Amino acid sequence: MKYISTRGKTAPVGFKDAVMMGLAEDGGLLLPESIPALTKDELAAMAKMTYPELAYAVLSKFADDIPENDLKELINKSYASFETPEVAPVVKKGEVFIQELFHGPTFAFKDVALQLLGNLFEYILKERNEKLNIIGATSGDTGSAAIYGVRGKDNINIFILHPEGRVSRVQKMQMTSVTDDNVFNIAVNGTFDDCQDIVKEIFADVEFKKQNKLGAVNSINWARVLAQVVYYFYGYFRAVEKGAEKVRFVVPTGNFGNIFAGYFATRMGLKIDKLILATNENNILSRFINSGDYSIKEVVITHSPSMDIQIASNFERFLYYLYNENSSKVVEKMAELKSTGKITFTDKEIEDTQKLFGTFSTSNMLTETVIQYFYNTFKYILDPHTACGVAAALEFHDADYVCLSTAHPAKFPEVAEKAAGVSPVVPAGISKLENLPKKCILMDCDTAKVKKYLADNI
Repeated sequence: MKYISTRGKTAPVGFKDAVMMGLAEDGGLLLPESIPALTKDELAAMAKMTYPELAYAVLSKFADDIPENDLKELINKSYASFETPEVAPVVKKGEVFIQELFHGPTFAFKDVALQLLGNLFEYILKERNEKLNIIGATSGDTGSAAIYGVRGKDNINIFILHPEGRVSRVQKMQMTSVTDDNVFNIAVNGTFDDCQDIVKEIFADVEFKKQNKLGAVNSINWARVLAQVVYYFYGYFRAVEKGAEKVRFVVPTGNFGNIFAGYFATRMGLKIDKLILATNENNILSRFINSGDYSIKEVVITHSPSMDIQIASNFERFLYYLYNENSSKVVEKMAELKSTGKITFTDKEIEDTQKLFGTFSTSNMLTETVIQYFYNTFKYILDPHTACGVAAALEFHDADYVCLSTAHPAKFPEVAEKAAGVSPVVPAGISKLENLPKKCILMDCDTAKVKKYLADNI
């Protein structure tokens, strides 16, 4: 399997090279040259697999340059760190299915991908006798999950940018309490989009990237998305076992990466009826699906900070397929976004999108209402991101909805306390953070300064 860029100017590379490249050298995002189609027999067999077995069944179709035993070992090692062997269990509350993706080391869905990616990095670097310096931006959960995925690993440094004052208290503690020598936390005076722009500008400097051996852990890295594809298969099969028939997934997302993984699963043959994109007041993706309005507005601070985003970094991957794999069209539209702050779409393109996706956006008030209702009815506490998704399921209630639960509620205790008057049980992995030493540097929103800091600490 070879990987190509959405912008068409990067030579095809193998899976291991795609993992190490992160962002394509032409500024685009990497995708497989073709999408494997699963047969009915393959899907029937996958329905009976454990999570690690299912992960191998999916990943082996894309990572054919890693020997079978090595890939299985990497997968088993990655998911052994989860507190349940199911990895991503599905529970039913009333008419709603909740797929719990928060059983990893940092209690967020990002662990599903980043535990694997950290082990992939270490494996490839050891094989090649190379070193890697990871740089990434986070709106909250990616940073801590990435840091936990590579902390203390050989031949890797990691630099994570987060927006100062715009991540939850627990998210900040999870990142800054990791004081390993290979971990560097940078708080930026700006928004998540500012942090992401800095990372993209640094990667766009190909000479600097090569000279400093930079790699990516953000969802621009294809391996991140690929690992997330797996839990759609697992969640679908578990929901069907529990009586679901017309399965729709509700996906809280700001970066489009989480829901793009679901879209990719459908392209492989998983019979998801529809994907419902859930957002908060930062609803650029909802506006796009509803009316083709993909225009950047000011970021609003909400109860669900991981979705306080206006520029969805994975949206370009979907555009590639929306434009029938026409790289020139993707380049044209990304240039339009950069110059005008928006992308325009034809009625046909909007219609094609609406066949694939539905959408629902919440407010802080509605998020609180849903958390309160769910606790009062089921004694089950939702984190605010998950509540955005559950709000959609409760609004539509016209299918069997599997809502992706993207974080443990203890990561956002203030919202649960305000909405339902209840404090989530705090896992030991979070409560111990309070008294740990912290390591972080505050920097201006300045790409040149960040680049100098990188160069000085590599």
